[in-house]
Amino acid sequence: MHGGGPATISITTGTVVMAVVVLAGAWLLWELRDLILVLMTAVVISSAIEPAVARLRAWGLPRVFSVLLVYVLLFAVFFGIFYFFIPTLFADLATFLSTLPIYLETLNRLSAFDEFAQIFGTAPPDLSQIDLMASVRGAAEAAGVFGNALTAIASIFGGVLSFVLIIVFSFYFAVIETGVDDFLEIVSPRKYQAYVLDLWHRSRHKIGLWMQGQLLLAVIMGVLVYLGLTILGVPHALLLAVIAALFEIIPVFGPILAAVPAVGIAFVDGGVTLGLLTVALYVIAQQFENHLIYPLVVTRVVGVPPLLVILALIVGAQLAGFLGILLSVPVAATVQEFVKDIRERRVFGDG
Repeated sequence: MHGGGPATISITTGTVVMAVVVLAGAWLLWELRDLILVLMTAVVISSAIEPAVARLRAWGLPRVFSVLLVYVLLFAVFFGIFYFFIPTLFADLATFLSTLPIYLETLNRLSAFDEFAQIFGTAPPDLSQIDLMASVRGAAEAAGVFGNALTAIASIFGGVLSFVLIIVFSFYFAVIETGVDDFLEIVSPRKYQAYVLDLWHRSRHKIGLWMQGQLLLAVIMGVLVYLGLTILGVPHALLLAVIAALFEIIPVFGPILAAVPAVGIAFVDGGVTLGLLTVALYVIAQQFENHLIYPLVVTRVVGVPPLLVILALIVGAQLAGFLGILLSVPVAATVQEFVKDIRERRVFGDG
């Protein structure tokens, strides 16, 4: 054992000042979290459209005109979807909810579902069409809102002001080629500016390709499921196709979860034959995705591990709702690059 007096801890004025600065910075970031979410969303959107802008510029178009053209096309697509597609989807949803008690009652009577009934119990006897429709009355009434698509989109992004700020900032970041770089130089310590910019450039490439790949994957799978269910004659094909497209963002488990309601409806509406055909449809679509679409569309990006994607989606949804979901995978991709750099001692290393 070593002799000597008791150990002492020396707290200097600099240490106190640094602790106060860190706490004040953390408090400021928390107070400005809504603005930070807006800025991060704008950065992600500008990154997602950058490949399209670069392609238009390769055709000789000025950058400003290229960005404007991309935005006009995106708004035309979104407003067209909200005007023509959403009312039909809500009508299908209302029809599905009105027949849901019948589906549940039929499933309870099918011997093939006895094990599920033992686990989950039978349908509540007081489950009625009125109860179900009341639970989604707000959504059903929202069908009239889609005459004003801007209001509907803005509500998703946290309000009109946040939506406008996201559009303005993302447009600025896209038009000014070094817009994000300039912003990062302002908020980064001078010592790490070069590394932060390098990390951003690598992450931006991954984020842009990942978002485009996931969007294309969702569209392809949604169309395939819709066509397949329509040919088989499964009811609510449009609603089930939208579910399949949305669940594509969840790796591994998403397609399985999306198949559950379709298979259940098929068994109830068309019996065992239609149910098995629907199972076969989803299995074929999943194999088509795994062996053809996914390798060609998504894995050209240095992939984010599926488990990390699932965790990021859960954390993002808990912390920031829809914007958190939108930002979760891009942030996870950036963190993955950062951790890889730490392992390779490109940052915080000995040299």
